Amino acid sequence: MARRLSWQDLQASGSAIATRLSLQDLQCLVRRKPACSAADRAESSAAGAPAGGGKGRHLAKALSVPDLIAIGVGSTIGAGIYVLVGTVAREHAGPALTLSFLIAGIAAALSALCYAELSCRFPLAGSAYHYSYICIGESVAWLIGWALILEYTIGGSSVARGISPNLALFFGGHEKLPFFLTQIHVKWFETPLDPCAAILVLIVTALLCLGIKESSFVEGIITIANVIVMLFVICAGGYLAFQNGWSGYNDEQGYFPKGVAGVLSGSATLFFAYIGFDAVASTAEEVKNPQRDLPWGMCLTLSLCCFLYMMVSIVIVGLVPYYALDPNTPISSAFAKYGMQWAVYIISTGAVFALIASLIGAILPQPRIVMAMARDGLLPPLFSAVDPTTQVPTLSTILSGICAAILALFMDVSELAGMVSVGTLLAFTMVAISVLIVRYAPPNEIATKVALPGSSESLTSDSGYSEPDEENSEDLLGNVQDIPTANEANKIRRQKAIACIILIFLGVVTIVSSVSFSFFPLFLRSIAGAFGSLLLVSATIALWFIGQDKSSLRQTGGFMCPFVPILPVCCILINVYLLMNLGIHTWIRVSMWLAVGAIIYVFYGRKYSSLTGVAYQRISPA
Repeated sequence: MARRLSWQDLQASGSAIATRLSLQDLQCLVRRKPACSAADRAESSAAGAPAGGGKGRHLAKALSVPDLIAIGVGSTIGAGIYVLVGTVAREHAGPALTLSFLIAGIAAALSALCYAELSCRFPLAGSAYHYSYICIGESVAWLIGWALILEYTIGGSSVARGISPNLALFFGGHEKLPFFLTQIHVKWFETPLDPCAAILVLIVTALLCLGIKESSFVEGIITIANVIVMLFVICAGGYLAFQNGWSGYNDEQGYFPKGVAGVLSGSATLFFAYIGFDAVASTAEEVKNPQRDLPWGMCLTLSLCCFLYMMVSIVIVGLVPYYALDPNTPISSAFAKYGMQWAVYIISTGAVFALIASLIGAILPQPRIVMAMARDGLLPPLFSAVDPTTQVPTLSTILSGICAAILALFMDVSELAGMVSVGTLLAFTMVAISVLIVRYAPPNEIATKVALPGSSESLTSDSGYSEPDEENSEDLLGNVQDIPTANEANKIRRQKAIACIILIFLGVVTIVSSVSFSFFPLFLRSIAGAFGSLLLVSATIALWFIGQDKSSLRQTGGFMCPFVPILPVCCILINVYLLMNLGIHTWIRVSMWLAVGAIIYVFYGRKYSSLTGVAYQRISPA
């Protein structure tokens, strides 16, 4: 006769099940996606070629360096340059505006170099989401992907709503705009409807559905037109400034009217004028030669943007004293003071071109991130479908465009603009951390072959033989698979490196908190800052002496980020500082969005992830 279960037995069984489930849930959060080797990527590309049977599964390999520059410059140089010049010069930097642009460009270059290495190592769609999934873990990758979806949706909508006010100049005012371009005031809506913005978003969406080559061609034409306008500003403005002796710099307060602090605060604002090169990384799977072209595309994009920004700032501040610049229309008003009212139309044309190019650059990456997340099972698989004719993720593109169009039509997204910065800075931070991980404690699956997205191929070596690695397979929490180890020293080195990377991040957070949270007592902030600095410096020096993983150095795939670990650590410090200074209201809004994403991950992504129930072994590096 069966023994009746007592309440103590039920409690013990429930505790054991709960412990097992909680451990499994924790392991799900840190499980990492295997990365493709160089040979596997070439094989995947061949399978996705037009002649192959996998055409409907892969994006078209159609982009070269000029295409990447067009996408990067078009995404980066928005209409903000036509406003930021006046705002930052008046409120922060003064005549040293050029120096602020240079410092901001150098800070952005730190993130670009980290992106360049990872995009060469892992040239697949998904950008920072893809890198985080391989190097950090599934839960972090999900949050990064979810934040980037929000960033590109709000970014595209805000850009679209800025076009109709600029078009009004050519029609003689807002009241003379055609009815389909005029903002419509509805009595039960506080924000006027903007059909022009929604129409433009849908037009750009249709363009992106035609193919990546067609989209990059149109982006290139618009970007060239925008650069021509900026060259006009530089040349014509420089001529006027030479004629008038660069009167804007003849100021009694000198070159640094608000000191070095004003230059640095101006750089923090101008940093966001360089955001856009990450759109280049999102197209990695569509680049013909990613190991060669992606680093060139990102570096040339930032170099060209920095040059144009600095030259425009030199000319405009030289024409008009910084305190006399119009904060809304600094460039056109500077020319108007010299009797060149007709230049306003040229400059406004450049602003419209810049907005359209930024709109294309804002909508382009989002469908590829959604597609990458669907490939990995974190979103429904229908979003991973690639059109067999155009070889673009059509359904994801249409969905992204419709969401952005609805937002642009009904909402004034200017108040939500800070949320765009959160997604970008979170991605930049995780990319820098990923560089440290891939150099010092690379994922054990880094040399493993990945089956094509959606296929049932096993994770084996090219010869079909899978050989267990000498080293234990572990995740970031140190959970070890039952594979015999023959290299305890390397295992200990990896664990020390992971501990140093965690301590570096904690040190950065401590330092930035002590600087940013001014409401705490000064002595407490000083202690926290000193402790954080000691922690950061000690962990960085320890990581330096631990040394980089030799197998990782052999599998670069192309470009390598210089000055590791110093450069990624500086990148993390800058981005975390900017994150903590975005404002409490921005973080409340972003937290609500991330909470929704966490719920979706817990009830869908975690269950249907492509890594659920998958067992694989690492292939020993050659």
